[in-house]
Amino acid sequence: MERAAIYHQPFSAFAYGYDKETLHIKVRSKKDDIKEVVMIGADPYLHTKDGWQPENISLQKIATTEEHDYWMVAVKPEQRRLQYGFVLIDMAGEEVFYGGRGFYENTEDNRAVMDYYFKFPFLHESEVFKAPEWVKETIWYQIFPERFGNGNPDISPKNVLPWGSKDPGRDDFFGGDIAGIIEHLDYLVELGINGVYLTPIFEASTNHKYDTLNYFEIDPHFGDKETFRQFIQEAHKRGIKVMLDAVFNHIGDKSPEWQDVLKNGSKSEYVDWFHIHSFPVTPGENGNIEGKNTLSFDTFGYTMHMPKLNTANPAVQKYLLDIATYWVREFDIDGWRLDVANEVDHAFWKSFRKAVRAEKDDLYILGEIWHDSWLWLLGDEFDSVMNYPFTQTIIENYVEERITPSKMVSGISDQLMRYQEQVNHVMFNMLDSHDTARLLTRCDGDKDKAKLALAFMFAHTGSPCIYYGTEIGMDGADDPLCRKCMEWDETKQDKEMFSFMKHLIAFRKKHQQTLTYGDLVWHTVDDENRCVIFSRTYNGARLTFVFNQAEEAITLTKADFTDMSVLQDAWSEKALEEVTVPAKSFVTLED
Repeated sequence: MERAAIYHQPFSAFAYGYDKETLHIKVRSKKDDIKEVVMIGADPYLHTKDGWQPENISLQKIATTEEHDYWMVAVKPEQRRLQYGFVLIDMAGEEVFYGGRGFYENTEDNRAVMDYYFKFPFLHESEVFKAPEWVKETIWYQIFPERFGNGNPDISPKNVLPWGSKDPGRDDFFGGDIAGIIEHLDYLVELGINGVYLTPIFEASTNHKYDTLNYFEIDPHFGDKETFRQFIQEAHKRGIKVMLDAVFNHIGDKSPEWQDVLKNGSKSEYVDWFHIHSFPVTPGENGNIEGKNTLSFDTFGYTMHMPKLNTANPAVQKYLLDIATYWVREFDIDGWRLDVANEVDHAFWKSFRKAVRAEKDDLYILGEIWHDSWLWLLGDEFDSVMNYPFTQTIIENYVEERITPSKMVSGISDQLMRYQEQVNHVMFNMLDSHDTARLLTRCDGDKDKAKLALAFMFAHTGSPCIYYGTEIGMDGADDPLCRKCMEWDETKQDKEMFSFMKHLIAFRKKHQQTLTYGDLVWHTVDDENRCVIFSRTYNGARLTFVFNQAEEAITLTKADFTDMSVLQDAWSEKALEEVTVPAKSFVTLED
C-alpha cells in the first residue's frame, strides 16, 4: 500500500457541503493500489453505554488519473455533524486505518480513539457553495462588440474602416456597436443562445476597451445608456442573459485619475490609487519604457497604458463597488466577468460578491483565471472561472493531437476532482476566445476536428460558451486576427456548420440535466485507435458517447455495449442494429 499517495482534507474539495444537508467526502489513493475504502463515521456525540457508535459506509471510485484513484461518498448526517475516518484495503488485502492524525493499524482499540478521526463540526447552509441555477441551463455566446455588427454608422470613429474590408490590425476600428448587437438578437435566438458575454463596453480609447477611461459611461462609439438599456430589455425579452466585463485590476492611462498622477506626481490626490515605487511616472523617464520590466509603477503586464489599481485602498474599493452595483441596479445585467481576476486581492473580491449579490441575488460572477482556481471558488468570491485547463486538455487531444486520449481523460478527471461538484456544474467552458486563436485556425481548417472538440465540450458538465462566428466557420490566428468582423454575408457563411451548432445546442438543452449532473464513466480509452467511449447517467437516463479521432470509420455492435438492451441514436432517435462512427466523428446513443 502506497500510503504517501493517500490524501484527505476536511473543508476542501475532499470534504464539503453539497447542499444544506449533504456532505461529499472524497479520498485519494495511488492508481490501482486500493481495492476498497470504507468510511467509519457518525455524530461525534453519538455515545451509548457501549461507547461511540459509528456506521461503516463504502466509498465508490469515481475518477482515475495517471497517478491516482479518487473515492467518494455522499452522506446526510442527521445532526449535520460528522466525525469520520477511513479503512483502506489494498489489492493484497493489507488494511490500514486513516484519520486526522495519520495512519494507524486497523484495530478496535485504535478505532476507539476519538482524537484519531477527521472532524466536520457542523454543516452550515450559509457556507455551502451556491451559484445561480440558471447558469447550468445557459449556452453562452461571447461577443467582441467592436466586431459584431455596425448598427449605427453615425457614431462610428472618424477613422472607421469598411466592415470586414481587411484583416484587423491592433489599432483598427470597424464600427461595431450595441445597436449592431440588438439587430442580430433574433439570429442568436435561432442558434439557441440564451446567454451573451460582452467584452468591455465602457469608455476607452482602444478597440478592445480594456484600458477604461470611465466605467460609468458606455463608450460613445458603442452607443449610449438608453441604447444599452434597450439591448438589455430586448435580450431579456428573448430569454437571453447578459454578462458584462469588469476591468478592475487596472485602468487606462488616459483616465482622469492617472492623468492627475502624471500631472501632480506624489502630490496627486490619486497617488494611493496605484502601486507607485518611485517618481516620476512619466513615459520615457525613470525606467518607464513600454514593455520593459524597469517601470516605476505596477501595471498589467509591462504596458504603461494600463496602470494597476490598488484595490486595498478604501477609495478605490468604493469607486469600483459603486460601478459594479450601478450597472446591476440601473440596467439589470445578469453577470460580471472579472478581467485578470487572479491579480486582485481576495479581500476585495469578497466585498465585491457581497455588494453585487445584495443588488441581485442570482447574479453570476465569473473570474478570468487560467490556472487552478480553488481558492477563489469556496463560495465567498466567484461562482466560476474561465475553465482554460479543461479547454487546453481538449485542444491538446482533439485539435493538436499532442497528447493521447488517456492523457486527456486523466487531465479531465484531475480537473473535475479539484473543485466541489456544484462548482463544476457552472464552470465556464470554451474552446476559444478573444485572447486565443480561433478554434478552426487551431484545427488548420479541419472542420471535423473542430466539431469533435465542440461536441466533446458540450458533452461535459459546465456552461458552454461559443466565440462569435465559430458557428459559421470563421477562422483567425492570435490577437488581433481572432477579432475579425462577424461575417453577415450569408453566401460566405458555412451553413452546414451553423446547422451542426444549432443541433448541438438543441441537444444540450434537451439533455441538460443528464449533461450537468450525470455520473461520468469512461468505458473505452483506446490510445492506439484514438477512440473514447464514455457515458453520462442521471435519474435513470443515460447517454453514451463514442468519439472516433482516427482516419478510418469504426463499427460497433450490441456486443460492444453489453449493458445496453437497445441501441438508439440520440440525435436522430433511430434504433440501430450496429453503430458506425465515421472517421473523425462521433455518435451519441441513448437508453
